[in-house]
Amino acid sequence: MFAPSLTQTIKAAQQEIERHQHAQRVPRVVWAGLAEPADVFAARIAVIRRTWSGRILAAVTHGFAVPAGVQAVPFAPKMFWLLHPDAPSRYRAGSGGRGSGKSHGFAAAIVLRMLDRRLRALCAREIQRSLRESVHALLTDKIEALGLSALFDITDREITCTATGSEVLFAGLWANINTLKSLENIGLCWIEEGESVTDNSLSVLTPTIRAAGSEVWISLNPDAPDAPVMQFVDGSRPDTRHVHIDFSDNPWFPPSLEGERAYLQGVDPDAYAHVWLGMTRTYSAAQVFRGKYSIEEFMPAAGWNGPYFGADWGFSQDPTTLVKAWINGRTLYIEYEAYAIGCDIDRTPQLFETIPGSHSYTIRSDNARPETISYLRFHGFQNVGPCDKWKGSVEDGVAHLRSYEKIIVHPRCTHTAAEMRLYSFKVDKLTGDVLPDLVGKHDHIIDALRYALEPLVKRRTQTRWTDEYRGFFQR
Repeated sequence: MFAPSLTQTIKAAQQEIERHQHAQRVPRVVWAGLAEPADVFAARIAVIRRTWSGRILAAVTHGFAVPAGVQAVPFAPKMFWLLHPDAPSRYRAGSGGRGSGKSHGFAAAIVLRMLDRRLRALCAREIQRSLRESVHALLTDKIEALGLSALFDITDREITCTATGSEVLFAGLWANINTLKSLENIGLCWIEEGESVTDNSLSVLTPTIRAAGSEVWISLNPDAPDAPVMQFVDGSRPDTRHVHIDFSDNPWFPPSLEGERAYLQGVDPDAYAHVWLGMTRTYSAAQVFRGKYSIEEFMPAAGWNGPYFGADWGFSQDPTTLVKAWINGRTLYIEYEAYAIGCDIDRTPQLFETIPGSHSYTIRSDNARPETISYLRFHGFQNVGPCDKWKGSVEDGVAHLRSYEKIIVHPRCTHTAAEMRLYSFKVDKLTGDVLPDLVGKHDHIIDALRYALEPLVKRRTQTRWTDEYRGFFQR
């Protein structure tokens, strides 16, 4: 064989240099590990730097320290967990309310994936009359904010990464569902406003996303509890990774929205829970505390009765809770709450210490965990003790709570407010009739309140119930 000429050698060398320079212009995307300390991440970056002199984009949680010369792409902690590529999942669902920033998290993750490898993605929603109704503008803004515009070709119909060949298409499901069946090699589908997607659209779309390792991402503001998309939120699917996120989880929550949020919280707690906390709408007739509660700031005054403390112990994924309440006349006030899921027994004293006065007053608690009560007594909470339970004690306790003319929940007690809205009676699926049976969900703070007021509940049951409340449970 003939040896290559000097001209051919020079040309090949130039081509290799151009490929290397082009590769160096495309940023290297590096995700910090889900539980990786900053110093370990820095060491990993140092190893990469030995063979890579180009730009590095680091996907990290908000506030995570990155080495000098590395560009951080920060995510809210919940969104970082949801979208991390080290935890593959067929479905990734982010539910929540206004101001949560979940759409920004999804958009940033798609841009990074487009840089990391060749990807064909579809961004879809049920109704899309124009690109103005899509996430096209949001993706464009993310690309510009990250300083990546030179690597992307953005048109009215799609967005393409010229460096990797990745592309994003946009479509409305309702008008194009049959056309979408023919799409090939879709590796990622982001369904925006998932709460409005019909069962037919889901059943047709999801088999279409069939490339090896493909994923379906869903962002939604929950609406109806029986919406088709709720199967990805309620924990019934093992192939789904889900987080619920609201404005309080968003490190970049804009101050311009705070006035709007606070106003709705004060005037319409139910609407606030749906719009800002991302809770589903519920059957109002089934809500146990419908019309009974409001969310208002207050300061306990001299002459009020209390405080009354009640605790409910967590099991598995149920929360451990502590609540502090007061009574003034016929009004019940909820001043403080402590709430933690997966709270180990050795962390419970620290949790309770977050509520002022918890060491000093009687804490009435669920009697099902005597070992927890004993542990707390040994660690400074000598006044914690078990409650009695009797047949109908739950109904008696709820009737007592409902007997107050008004229940005032302090705005800091977000879980209390959520349970006040969500705690409900069962509803017959066929007739829609509200049944007299209580649903055993959204009741952990409610249970703690019942325990806190147990002596008053007992006193009430020793006297004759009013016709109103006897009929309320016996209808």
